[in-house]
Amino acid sequence: MDANAIALLDIFERKMRLEIPMFQRQYVWGKEHQWEPLWEDISRKFTEFIEDRRDAPVHFLGAMVLDQKQTHVGRVERRSVIDGQQRLTTLQIFLAAFRDFCREEGLEEFAEECEKYTVNSGRMAEPEVEKFKVWPTLSDRPQFMDVLTAGSKSSLEKIHPLTRRPYARRFNPRPRMVEAYLFFHEQVSAYFKGTSDEPPVGADIVMEHRLEACFEALKTALKVVAIDLGDGDDAQVIFETLNARGEPLLPADLLRNYIFLRAARHGEPQEQLYEQYWSTFDDSFWREEVTQGRLRRPRSDLFIQHYLASKQARDIPIKHLFVEYKHWVERENPFATVADELAELARQRDHFRTLSVSHESPLLGELAHFLNLFDVSTAYPPLLAMLDLGASDVDMSETAEMLESYLVRRAICGGETKAYNRIFMSLTRAIRTKGASSEVIREFLTSLKNATDVWPNDAAVSDAWMRISAYHSLNNLRLTHVLWRISETYRSAKSENVSTNAPLTVEHIMPQGWVPHWPLQDGSAGVEHAWFAKEETQGVSLSRRRNELVQTFGNLTLITGSLNSSMKNGAWLTKRDAILTHSVSPINGVLNRFSSWDESTIETRGRELLERALKLWARG
Repeated sequence: MDANAIALLDIFERKMRLEIPMFQRQYVWGKEHQWEPLWEDISRKFTEFIEDRRDAPVHFLGAMVLDQKQTHVGRVERRSVIDGQQRLTTLQIFLAAFRDFCREEGLEEFAEECEKYTVNSGRMAEPEVEKFKVWPTLSDRPQFMDVLTAGSKSSLEKIHPLTRRPYARRFNPRPRMVEAYLFFHEQVSAYFKGTSDEPPVGADIVMEHRLEACFEALKTALKVVAIDLGDGDDAQVIFETLNARGEPLLPADLLRNYIFLRAARHGEPQEQLYEQYWSTFDDSFWREEVTQGRLRRPRSDLFIQHYLASKQARDIPIKHLFVEYKHWVERENPFATVADELAELARQRDHFRTLSVSHESPLLGELAHFLNLFDVSTAYPPLLAMLDLGASDVDMSETAEMLESYLVRRAICGGETKAYNRIFMSLTRAIRTKGASSEVIREFLTSLKNATDVWPNDAAVSDAWMRISAYHSLNNLRLTHVLWRISETYRSAKSENVSTNAPLTVEHIMPQGWVPHWPLQDGSAGVEHAWFAKEETQGVSLSRRRNELVQTFGNLTLITGSLNSSMKNGAWLTKRDAILTHSVSPINGVLNRFSSWDESTIETRGRELLERALKLWARG
């Protein structure tokens, strides 16, 4: 058995056919768990090379096991893919999308360069088969050949058009390899050309030079481990060993070994340093897995990721924390001694705990609860930088208020969240450069102008609040938080402090099933299923308008527990009395002012809640 770390493109450079055995499973990789993480790894290296940060550590995309196959004279050399067929196939699909993008942009030289890594050239006994670098299982071959030979995105879409079953709203999915190609083509195009909301990476550099840097990244900075089996190696045993289920070492385990080995080399007291600074990391709290975005990782992993990001003001891939930490320490040499290193890790570990566990800190507890509820872990690096630089309690309190305002306002307006990583990395750089003050935060947030990052002003929030469904970008838990914060503004110094252990739930005052008991403003009955009505009558139009308003903030409130169905869908006076009887939420105390509940009432109450929301989450 011969194992070698080789550059990604080297595996496809030789005139060779990598055959996937018939007994292997079909192509099953998908967008969320495989394509997106792979693109994140590739695009990260692209960016480093475009920005001329070529000293970053090499990134390994995984391992593949290849077994020799007998090749007849005159035939292209063959290997059997024992492990890694999904990754090899996906890389070929990516290269095809990259090649076609270059061709569509008129950069034929780059397209031809890519072509060398997707098909074999020269003499072949069966060129229609042997030209492919990878040869999938029988059922996957037609779609794979289409992807590799269509020549462009539009041509592939013509071969595999979207289809829809009769009366179905959604389109049928295309073959999985075709979907993979379209995904990578879209990502490559957005990366090099930008979108309506985001400029391309390296916008000040001509595309040809950016592409050249990216080819260099593919050739040198993205590697795989290729394991070639010899005559005496049992392919099945090796496959089972590689895929065996063991208890993996956490990055924190690797870091501990790395740090204390250096302490021994430098003559520093290992046991004393361990007890003083590191032992807390071995508590179950830090090994407990928690959810962050689409990932579920131990808390220690998340801390190391955000700590490194706060120090370097750049995105840190969670899959390679140990390599990134080791590279940073050896390149930057940021600590005079291992003791200094451990002291800082312990200090920032405590800071991270106060930011991520709501009951840990009187000052930042509400912010920690909010960040967990809204799943905005990308805000941790700038906050860690603030604490690292010694920000005052006043600055931290004002920063917490501004961040919540920024995030709530964007959520109300239906703002995208995909740019938050970039935004908060830029904010971290601003803090490291200009200082840890709330004024730096305010200056940065108010300077954001694009649709993907703007801090919405009062006019934008007001429009969304009164017009858009509150559920457009807020789930039940987040909507409950927003309404609860507004509810608390109804308390005065003379208010009785009544609390309940029952959970709060969002209730539609005018029920979504309003038709039986809630006549329209003109006294007529509403039209059920008005969205699908074929004839546009006044009743249909009024019903649609009501259906829209029912989902806005003015029609929502909080109750403890739930009303029974007869009260929930009953007439207004019945429902009002039930809410006032069962609810202790201050937001409901003023409902007795309204003797009727219709569109104008919803808008009146919506404006009242809006006025409080704009003060609660003030901008700037």
